[in-house]
Amino acid sequence: MKGKYMVEEAVEVNTIQDQDTAPITMKSLLEAGVHFGHQKRRWNPKMNRYIFTHRNGVHIIDLQKTLNLVEEAAAFLSEVAASGKKILMVGTKKQAQDTIVTEAERSNSLHISNRWLGGTLTNFKTIQKRIDYLVDLETRRDQGDFESLTKKESLKIDEKITKLNKNLSGIKEMTEMPGAMFIVDVGKEEIAVAEANRVGIPIVALVDSDCDPDLIDHPIPGNDDAIRSVRLITGRMSDAIIDGYHQRNAEQSDDLTDPNQESNPRMVTYSTVTIEESISEKAEENPESDDSESEPSQSSEEINSVEIEEPVPSPENSVTSDTIEEESISEKIEENSESDVSESEPSVPIETSISEETEENTN
Repeated sequence: MKGKYMVEEAVEVNTIQDQDTAPITMKSLLEAGVHFGHQKRRWNPKMNRYIFTHRNGVHIIDLQKTLNLVEEAAAFLSEVAASGKKILMVGTKKQAQDTIVTEAERSNSLHISNRWLGGTLTNFKTIQKRIDYLVDLETRRDQGDFESLTKKESLKIDEKITKLNKNLSGIKEMTEMPGAMFIVDVGKEEIAVAEANRVGIPIVALVDSDCDPDLIDHPIPGNDDAIRSVRLITGRMSDAIIDGYHQRNAEQSDDLTDPNQESNPRMVTYSTVTIEESISEKAEENPESDDSESEPSQSSEEINSVEIEEPVPSPENSVTSDTIEEESISEKIEENSESDVSESEPSVPIETSISEETEENTN
C-alpha cells in the first residue's frame, strides 16, 4: 500500500509539471485553485477591485483580471531579462520554497527560499562581504587546504559553510542589484517589499485577498497558499525569463554577424524590366562596349603622342611666331615685287633695240 501511494504521488507531480509547461488558461487557473482567497474577515479593502464575489465566507478572485495581469507581468520580466539583468525570486513559506528553488535554477535566476536577511538590498555591501567569505571557504575546501587541519576544525568549517549556504546559496552570483523581484506572499515578505521599494527595484508578486496591492508594481491577484497555484504562476514567470534570455542571445548573435556584413556589403536590386526590354538594353550596350574597347587604344596613342611631342609653347612664343610669320609674308611680298621689276626690265632694252634698228634703216 505504501508503494502504491508513492506511485500516485509521483504521477501527480508529473501531471503538475506537464500543466506548468502548457500555456496558462482560465481552465488551468481554476484547476490550480488560483481563484480562492482568504476569509472575508481577513481581507484587505484595497483588493476589492480584484474580487469577483464571496462564497461560504471566502472571497473569490476574478480570474479574468488575473489572467491579463499574469501576461503583463510575464512581458515585463521578459523585457528585464532581455536587458541583461537578473531577477530575484523570493518565497520563504513552506508552500513556495521548493517551487522557488526549482524554477529559479531552471531560469538561471537568483532566489531566496530560507530567510530574508535584513539589509540584503539596503545594506548590500555587508551581504557581499559574507558572500565573498563563503566563496573563499568553498574554494579553499575544494583545493584541499583544510586537509591539514584536525577533524574537529574541519567539521566546524563545514558547519559554517552549510549555515551560510542556507541563506546565501541563491544569491552567490548577485554582484549588483537585481533588475526585478518576484515575490510569493507579500504579507510574509514585507521586509523584502519595503527594501525593494526603498531601493527602487520593481516588484512582481502573487497577491492574495489579505495583501496590499498598492505596494507592488505588477500585482497578480491569486491564491498564494496552494502549492499548485504557486507552481503555476511561478512556472509562467520563469518561462518569461527564459524567453527574455533567448531574445538577448539572439540579438547578440545578430550583432556579431553585422560587422562581417558591413565589411562585405551586398546590394540587392529589384527591377520591373521585362525580358524584351532587357534584351534591347543589352543590344544597345554591346556597341557601347566596343567603343569603350577602342577608346583605351586611342588614349594610349594620345599618351604616346603627348610623350613624343614637344612641350606646348607659351603665349609669348606664340606671339613671336606670329611676328615671324608676318615677317616671312612681308619678305615674300618684297620678293614678288622684285621679280615683277626684274620681268619688266627686259622690255626696256627691247624697245631701245627696235629704236636703234629704225634709226639704222633711216640712215
